Amino acid sequence: MSRLDDLAERIERLVLRQEELQRTNALLQSQLGAVTSERDNLRSRLSAARARIDALLDRLPADPVASATPAAARKTGTA
Repeated sequence: MSRLDDLAERIERLVLRQEELQRTNALLQSQLGAVTSERDNLRSRLSAARARIDALLDRLPADPVASATPAAARKTGTA
């Protein structure tokens, strides 16, 4: 009967371990969902920031020397 008791005990431990692993897996799935959502949000914000930077770059003059103000030209001695 001892072997049967040992087997029953091992089965109980396996069941407990399996339940523990299921809880851990559920927690990890939840954390993965949160991190995935955060990543997607950050990607969206990065894309918007890039678009704003591109728009600002487009507003910059193409030739910085030609667009120098007279005051700036006087400082450099070119006016």
